[in-house]
Amino acid sequence: MLLRQDLHPLKSYHQAKKLFWNPQDIDLSQDKQDWQTLEDREKSLVKNVLSLFLAGETYVTHDLAPLLIALRKEGDHLEEEIFLTTQLFEESKHVEFFNDVIEQVVGEVPDFETIAQDSYKGLFEKELGESLGRLLTDHSREAQVDAITTYHIIIEGTLAETGYYGLFKALKENNLMPGLVQGLEYIQRDEARHIAFGLHLLTRIMKDDPALWDRVQERCNSLLSLTQGIILEVFTPFMPDIPLNLDLNDVATYSAGQYMARMNVLERNLDGEIATK
Repeated sequence: MLLRQDLHPLKSYHQAKKLFWNPQDIDLSQDKQDWQTLEDREKSLVKNVLSLFLAGETYVTHDLAPLLIALRKEGDHLEEEIFLTTQLFEESKHVEFFNDVIEQVVGEVPDFETIAQDSYKGLFEKELGESLGRLLTDHSREAQVDAITTYHIIIEGTLAETGYYGLFKALKENNLMPGLVQGLEYIQRDEARHIAFGLHLLTRIMKDDPALWDRVQERCNSLLSLTQGIILEVFTPFMPDIPLNLDLNDVATYSAGQYMARMNVLERNLDGEIATK
């Protein structure tokens, strides 16, 4: 069997190799100095966000493997399996990077249990874990759609992208923590490939069964309130004067834009199939 070099997953696999980065190569020395200049409220916000990033990347590293199993059981999708190995590797690198920043710059382990609240735990501990865990025994298209929508569209394509945007913007505009900024750039580059892969998977599955479009929309609608809740959980303790000039309306608008962008891509990819389902 020869690999199909024209398929999107294999092209993204090759891109992942070309764009490899090593968290250990990122210089955090200026970040350590900048950290000491931050006010307590600024430190608290950044520390909380970093803790949620680290936990989120850890959750997805734990939970992604069942999708690889489902693709294998479905058969004839080796190129997708190959790409997914790079995503597993990259999620592990993201864990490593945020761990390094917390360990080397923050200098203390944040208390995750007091930072993560109901919406965060509901999305990551319940919805993500259950939808991907189901793929260990249920390899149906319906189960795959639920897992991919949860992981690639909501968690990566909407929530994570919003979080990276907010922290990147806050630090960049205030000329702070260049190592963390650089790492966020690399992570966002990785996530763009992951999200595109999720869109590819959903498109492939729904072209075979266009009726699953309704299931994607229903799944998104059931999870968006958790996404919005997490944004509020992060910022409410710091309102109305959020540190580092962050604006809740700006972040919420960006989040909505990211979600709509993913859904618009799917709708364009399925134009015709949806209309005739």
